[in-house]
Amino acid sequence: MALQYLHFGQFLLKKGLIKFDDILKARMLQKRTNLKLGEIAEKKGLIGRDEVERILVVQEETLEKFGEICVTSGYLTKKQVDDLLKDQKDEYLFFGEALVKLGILSEDYMIENLKEYNRLKIGQG
Repeated sequence: MALQYLHFGQFLLKKGLIKFDDILKARMLQKRTNLKLGEIAEKKGLIGRDEVERILVVQEETLEKFGEICVTSGYLTKKQVDDLLKDQKDEYLFFGEALVKLGILSEDYMIENLKEYNRLKIGQG
């Protein structure tokens, strides 16, 4: 099985352990959970939607990180950005975790299959 372009969800799908609809459900949960830095800052009331949009435009033009632009533009302090990055990291939900959270796979079964997936992927090296 050629794994270099195969994601974990596709691996589980090919094994018949989940359905395509399960992949969609898990990815939607990830999208709702794994917020971007600007979304977190806006949600916390640190910056408004207009500022987020402006920063995103600057980011597209300069390829600088969102947080760096916030600091250099005076929208946020370095400490605020660091706190937001910590919040973002703490809330991150991986695909396998989403499957478990949705009750699609048990945690043990997901971990067992993730180990198999990683062994196969590394074996292709």
